[in-house]
Amino acid sequence: MRRILVGVKRVVDYNVRIRVKPDGSGVVTDGVKMSINPFDEIALEEALRIKERGLADEVVVAAVGAADWQQQLRTALAMGADRAILVDAAGADLEPLATARVMLALIEREQPFMVLLGKQAIDDDNNQTGQMLAALWNRPQATFAAKIELSADKAVVTREVDAGLETLEVDLPAVFTADLRLNEPRYVKLPEIMKAKKKPLDTLKLESLGVTPRSRAKALRFAPPPQRQKGVLVKDAAELVAALKQKGLV
Repeated sequence: MRRILVGVKRVVDYNVRIRVKPDGSGVVTDGVKMSINPFDEIALEEALRIKERGLADEVVVAAVGAADWQQQLRTALAMGADRAILVDAAGADLEPLATARVMLALIEREQPFMVLLGKQAIDDDNNQTGQMLAALWNRPQATFAAKIELSADKAVVTREVDAGLETLEVDLPAVFTADLRLNEPRYVKLPEIMKAKKKPLDTLKLESLGVTPRSRAKALRFAPPPQRQKGVLVKDAAELVAALKQKGLV
């Protein structure tokens, strides 16, 4: 069976204005709308389109987090994924390397020919898990994918890089991370949401996969960005240069 494994993360919805807790210990999440990380949603959409073209038989979506992450997995099932796996890591401080190790354990369990992830999560912006997973799995990677074309045992990927676009050919199995312009995720309708409640969602304990997370970095304090200062109107370029010199910016 040709199977695609897609990793998703639960994050504060991108439309929500982030607020820092008064004591600076983190970000306010109580009563805040949570969603699938947008880049992960794009990765899932690509997996579903590949299956709809007849190039895959099953799409499995996986998340590593607490019990309330089931909500986002049900959304992924409503989009069209066939099965979902929640790795219960409640209370664990998971960094990208630990998440990559969990995904590797799921790869050994599910034997996919493709692993699709978002290029990064919008909460921590690490952009590390996909690359680490490819290294641990010892398989090729194609990150920042803007287009993916599959054949029997290879994939041609157009990547977005600083200089423009780059085209790579990689052998399968491989790890892919989705960029913004890969596709536009579908809108989930109510009938699909109801059907998703009957689709299988398995829960695994983190310990059962043989992964012991270890923290290598600790966030000491969170603070909102400084308030943007009011702009200044200038008459001409000479006055602009003088103002910049006065502020020590040139």
